[in-house]
Amino acid sequence: MILFPAIDLKDGQCVRLKLGDMDQATVFNDSPGNQARDFQDQGFEWLHVVDLDGAFAGESRNGEAVDAILASTTNPVQLGGGIRTLEQIEAWLAKGISRVILGTVAVRDPDLVREACKKFPGKIAVGIDAKGGKVAVEGWAETSELTAVDLARQFEDAGVSAIIYTDIDRDGVLMGLNIPSTLELGRAVSIPVIASGGLADIDDIKRMLEPDCVILEGAISGRALYDGRIDPSAALKLIQEARNA
Repeated sequence: MILFPAIDLKDGQCVRLKLGDMDQATVFNDSPGNQARDFQDQGFEWLHVVDLDGAFAGESRNGEAVDAILASTTNPVQLGGGIRTLEQIEAWLAKGISRVILGTVAVRDPDLVREACKKFPGKIAVGIDAKGGKVAVEGWAETSELTAVDLARQFEDAGVSAIIYTDIDRDGVLMGLNIPSTLELGRAVSIPVIASGGLADIDDIKRMLEPDCVILEGAISGRALYDGRIDPSAALKLIQEARNA
């Protein structure tokens, strides 16, 4: 199990949204580079970054902040938000991003996802954000008729390295991970699934370490880390103990 600390970027700052609402953004750090370094110093192994402005605009809007993050950490970074073309994917990978997350384009142009997986093996993840069980796109501003499982199954044999499943109804409000829906998705496909949205406290970490969750790759934590509801050393110690066992 990997615990991915999250950096969500809005206007060049590290923020957390409430229920995906850009008007309900709390700024936690005005230096994304410093935040990335802090997470590495705390012992995290990966970093999850989302360009929120880019997700709504359909193109990168926080490039300088992402550059600062890459310059500040040696940890692998997965990046999503507004990445819609092969050229954009290639440019980010060339800069040092380890894994590109494709969200809206996975719904709009699934063939592009398959092409990207062939061209950049092991470097492409799909972000599936669901509201009321239906996949949301365009920075969560629109809801499609697709279910998360339906969308995931389209990429079963494409070579997608991971699916990041976010329950929008829980995101940023510390309600706890939606384990049943995440496990349903994890059982429906062979692609590794990462849980996101609502991780609240150490109990969520413990739940992720129970036997039925072994099929999941990990979970993303944002507000609970920034608020101090989760102690990084305690969480990472639990995870290491589970690995050793």
